[in-house]
Amino acid sequence: MELEGKTAIVTGGGRDIGRACVLELARRGARVAINYHSSDAGAVSAVEEITAAGGAAFAKQGDMTAAADVAALVGAAREQFGGGVDILVHVTGGLVARKTVAEMDEAHWHRVMDLNATSYYLAVNAVLPHMGPGGAIVALASQAGRDGGGPGAVAYAASKGAVMTMTRGLAKELGPDIRVNALCPGMIDTDFHNTFTKPEVREKVAGATPLKREGTSEDCARLVAFLAGDGAAFMTGTCIDINGGMLFS
Repeated sequence: MELEGKTAIVTGGGRDIGRACVLELARRGARVAINYHSSDAGAVSAVEEITAAGGAAFAKQGDMTAAADVAALVGAAREQFGGGVDILVHVTGGLVARKTVAEMDEAHWHRVMDLNATSYYLAVNAVLPHMGPGGAIVALASQAGRDGGGPGAVAYAASKGAVMTMTRGLAKELGPDIRVNALCPGMIDTDFHNTFTKPEVREKVAGATPLKREGTSEDCARLVAFLAGDGAAFMTGTCIDINGGMLFS
């Protein structure tokens, strides 16, 4: 139980990678505050699963692009569990829609940037006053932040590139007390690709990787938990690829 006694906040924790992170952190002993926006069923069932196993967790709805909602989440975690916040896992984000630069309007650009990058800033900003030495921040970036993404993903790729650069900058700014790292997932079997990627494309991409499969939310969650724990004590500012060998960096 390497994370026993620690308080973790997971934004976007109601489904897919976020929900898997919630369960993995709890399995390792952390008390988990789960933010969700619309995935209430997944968040509630995660709380039920954790508490049935003897752990501690609660779920709270909120828009992580709204500073007031972010502050309310951090306040609820401190009130529920006492003390400060030891771990922040920022999963909130999304593509919204595939739009080329010629197709998108300014509102779409800002919505995608806010969803992915501004929400990261707001979460870190709200947590910092309550996170002491030994704290860990883990963000979800994307392979798109390295390679520019697929068709119609310029805004998404740019926002995930911002998450990666913010991670590096924060590592410098917050060290040595707080470590900051990020994941760059490739093709992971989630609703993201169920919605935005054609099945034949997914099959082709997965088949081209050395591991010959898509990743799972649990693959990502185990890496997140590692980065949050003492096993990664000498790692900060890293943006780690997790893509089955699809892209080497």
